[in-house]
Amino acid sequence: MALAGLKVLDLTRLLPGAFCSLMLADLGADVLKIEQPEGGDYNRTFPPLNRAESGSFLLLNRNKKSLTLNLKSEDGRAILLKLVAEADVLLEGFRPGVMDRLGLGYETLAEVNPRLVYCAISGYGQDGPSRLKPGHDLNYLAEAGALQLFGKAGEGPIVPGLSIADVGGGSLMASTGILAALLARATTGRGQFVDVSMHDGAMSWLSLHGADHLFAGIEPKGGERPFIGQAPCYNVYACADGKYVALGLIEEHFWHRFCDAVGLPELKDEQWPRGDRETAQKATLAELFTRKSRDEWVTQLEAADIPFGPVFSMAEAFDDPHARHRQMLLSMEHPVEGTIPQLGFPVKYSGTPCTLRTPPPLLGEHNGEVLAGIGYSEDEITALKAGKVI
Repeated sequence: MALAGLKVLDLTRLLPGAFCSLMLADLGADVLKIEQPEGGDYNRTFPPLNRAESGSFLLLNRNKKSLTLNLKSEDGRAILLKLVAEADVLLEGFRPGVMDRLGLGYETLAEVNPRLVYCAISGYGQDGPSRLKPGHDLNYLAEAGALQLFGKAGEGPIVPGLSIADVGGGSLMASTGILAALLARATTGRGQFVDVSMHDGAMSWLSLHGADHLFAGIEPKGGERPFIGQAPCYNVYACADGKYVALGLIEEHFWHRFCDAVGLPELKDEQWPRGDRETAQKATLAELFTRKSRDEWVTQLEAADIPFGPVFSMAEAFDDPHARHRQMLLSMEHPVEGTIPQLGFPVKYSGTPCTLRTPPPLLGEHNGEVLAGIGYSEDEITALKAGKVI
């Protein structure tokens, strides 16, 4: 596997760090999840539960091991330092300064292992006026100027259903940063600190709408831009059965094909109307789509070869023949939870394919194995448990 032999210590909780380390684990890295002894990762108890574990925890933590460790105790810090000495990557998601207060900041860990790649995922980064502000996905999107892009023009922003800043601005940026730092280490022989801000990450996604403002002074609201529910040719429409279709016609030739296919050739010369013409054209298309069911429209327009398709429910998305063909829904056996579904690997490799190796770990499942591996005796492990270090 692509990252076989790479040792990763994951101290994070919840979504951003877990998805990052999941990608590394799926690629073959040996990911050790460090969890607090009481309760572990908060995500273990988030509804819906399968039997004992959260469904989202079960989707985010395959191919990992779990060690419980009280990092506020002297023995707990000593154990982490021993693990760091043999690790390639440490991933944490605390607010800036927390690891330093624990005596486990980057400078300390780099002395133990100069080759360590230390990645910190935080809301606003390790420096700057907002570095210590609490926040969540919605806050980062809002302050990055991205939230206003969700919702139809003139109707105000909505709360996006996906955790875009958490995953797109945090998990994906962290995995890219870690892999780049490992590649640099191969040349320099030294690791480094990777500072990932979910706010920064969300802001970096503004290449399209950011250009509108930076180069033309245009704010993407109030009817100024076509791709936020304004343009009739790039929109979502309700059908006769109450289901929806997504029409994404940007290129002129696709628009022309659509107009011919639905019997509206008179619209060909006005793909991007403004003002009252825009309102009228949108109403025309809205009325058009109410004439047939969603699936009837999909069947009719399939031959037109245009960017058009159904808005799927979750059940439909997971049952879609294409998603099935791409193996985006898998399953595996868990010792407590039974057969559990798993989301597939989004990247396909010809030479080093990702595999389902081990189920999501039970809390502290690998305490004995991990501690024995760094020299602790059975009696010492028993004492650590009695002392609530693990």
